[in-house]
Amino acid sequence: MAALKLRDRDAIITEEGLIFRVFGYSHPSQSYICDVEYAPSSIFISDNSKAFRDGGRKVFYKFYEDEGWKVLEGMYPRYMIFHEMLRKNVVGVNHNDVREVRRPETILEERIETQPKDDLLMAAQSVLDTVTESAGLSPEDFGVFGSLLHGFYHPEFSDIDLIVYGRRKVAKLCETLNELYEADSSTIKNEFDTERSIDGKNWRFRNFSLKEYLWHQRRKLIYALFDNRRGGRKIKTEFEPVKDWKEISNEYDPKTRILRRGWTKILATVTDASEAPYIPSMYSTEPQQVLEGPLEAGEARRIVSYIEEFRMQAREGETVYVEGNLEEVTTPKSTFYQIALTYCERYYEQVLKVKN
Repeated sequence: MAALKLRDRDAIITEEGLIFRVFGYSHPSQSYICDVEYAPSSIFISDNSKAFRDGGRKVFYKFYEDEGWKVLEGMYPRYMIFHEMLRKNVVGVNHNDVREVRRPETILEERIETQPKDDLLMAAQSVLDTVTESAGLSPEDFGVFGSLLHGFYHPEFSDIDLIVYGRRKVAKLCETLNELYEADSSTIKNEFDTERSIDGKNWRFRNFSLKEYLWHQRRKLIYALFDNRRGGRKIKTEFEPVKDWKEISNEYDPKTRILRRGWTKILATVTDASEAPYIPSMYSTEPQQVLEGPLEAGEARRIVSYIEEFRMQAREGETVYVEGNLEEVTTPKSTFYQIALTYCERYYEQVLKVKN
């Protein structure tokens, strides 16, 4: 499997039936940094009512928070790989441990060709037809993720999870979605148009209110509701941005070191947000004021976020409030500082938001 070429949201299945999502675009030469998403019931059973997935001949459960980490650390340590830049273990799969790959664009094509279609597949087809026709895009520009990718979906209850590939296509799609949201006759609306979208939401971020979250999510445009009149329900529909192959560069360098320098709070101006739609989301910044933390935070040249809530969070020219870990990045050629928003002990204290 040494010739594997995978990107964010491609799926890896191991011999045990564990399902991993490839995470981002920068990886060691013989492995992929991943997020473990699902396990068969022979390995893991969850009491979380949202975790159950009917895989047909097998039942699977979705991991939430640090459940997957604990299972791998305790039962399958070979899926904890050493990250040379961070000098610590992260979740990952070596090429030789890959037993199957599921590519979102290939599975979408298979779902489109499925006959006869159930209610969810017909709804997904309608959404795809609408946005491709309106935006001048092709079905080949899209993929699927989540339950649609793995065949776990329920025709009457599951969401529509689509991927769109490439920066230009993401921009065109968002422009088109904005027009569809404004059209009275459209069956596709912005999921975050009203506060109903956050009713009952379990919210744990301490420095980011639900109303601030609603405002930021609404303007991202990639979260929609499809009025499936045939099936009699409104279906949550997400368009996940993923890089096109020609846009990908691998920044993993075993000679680079990333060291944490302390908790930081700053105000900064975003100078480049072209990498904001992806995971990790990156924002080039010009610091304005260090509110707390090391003085070096005033030299932070970028914000790097691995947290989905902070994807597409800010635009060029906007002033943002950031709270997270200051990191010193030393490459063979230079040293610079960045603020990282990622899985850590103070996860829910982290924030990136537009000031005011």
